[in-house]
Formats: sequence, structure tokens, C-alpha cells
Amino acid sequence: MFKRNTTPTETSQPVQAVERITSVLGSGVVWHGSINGSGGVRIEGAFEGEIAMRGMLIVGETGRVTCQNVRANTVIVAGAVRGNITTQKLEIRASGRVWGDVVTTAFVTEEGAFLRGQIRMEETVELDLEPAPETTPSEAAAAESIAQTANAIPKLDSASAIESTQKMMRKKKGEA
Repeated sequence: MFKRNTTPTETSQPVQAVERITSVLGSGVVWHGSINGSGGVRIEGAFEGEIAMRGMLIVGETGRVTCQNVRANTVIVAGAVRGNITTQKLEIRASGRVWGDVVTTAFVTEEGAFLRGQIRMEETVELDLEPAPETTPSEAAAAESIAQTANAIPKLDSASAIESTQKMMRKKKGEA
């Protein structure tokens, strides 16, 4: 009933991680500072500062970014970026405007897109990002809380577990 049907068309290739947006800077927001870490960020407002992240950066149609150097795995520009871009893949949409030099391994553009700067295509691009932290302070606190809760639960040896399971099964048979 719960057997998995295997067909000859199935392949055993690893599934690629889907890049998705985890944070949004809204159209009415003006932000001065830095964006670091991992995940996906969509900017619809105005941002000025530093961007160095693992993941996807999307500058929406209303987005305005001013950075000396934008570094991300994937950058999609539908708004305006003033600054150099270092990325593995850059896509400039028809409404996108970029003023700065680009270093990338893959470049996609739509008719009407604007780029004032130089493009340097490389076989590989080093983003020089800081190593990803294993956990954030809040994740570490949550993990510690779970560990303490697990210690409060009495542990059963395998013989006790089997015995309690058998008792439960006999009880269910008697109820039915």
C-alpha cells in the first residue's frame, strides 16, 4: 500500500537547493548599514552600505542600492544599483540599471537593460565571504533549551521499551 513505485525514468541525481527570498526591505524603507549572512534578500526600498551574502539578492523595480561592492551568489537587478557587483550569476532585467563594474561567471540581460561599466567573465568567482556561522546566538539558545528538555525525559532501555509496547498492544486488542 505504501510501496514506492520506481520507474525507469527516475534518476538518482542530487536535488539542487532552491534559492528563495527570506527577507524583504520594503518600498518605503531607507536603510543605511550592511547586509551579511546567508539567505535571499529582496530590496524594494533604498539601501546604502555594504552587501556580502551567500544566496540571492534581488533589487526590485522600486529598489535603489548604493554600495562600493555588492557580493552575492546570484544578483537580479530590476531597479538601480550604483556600485561594483561580484557574483556567480548576474541578471539585469529590462527595467534594471547598473552603474559599476561586474565580475561574474554568468550574465543574463533583457532588451532595455542598462549597464555603464565593464564586465569581466571568469570561470570561477571568489566572493571572499566570511565563513557561514554554524548557529546564531538565538539558535544556540534554542538548541540548549531542547537539550535540557531531552535530559529531563527518562530514558528507557530497549527491554523496557519492548515491554511497554507489548502492554500497549495488549490493551488496544482488549479495547477493540
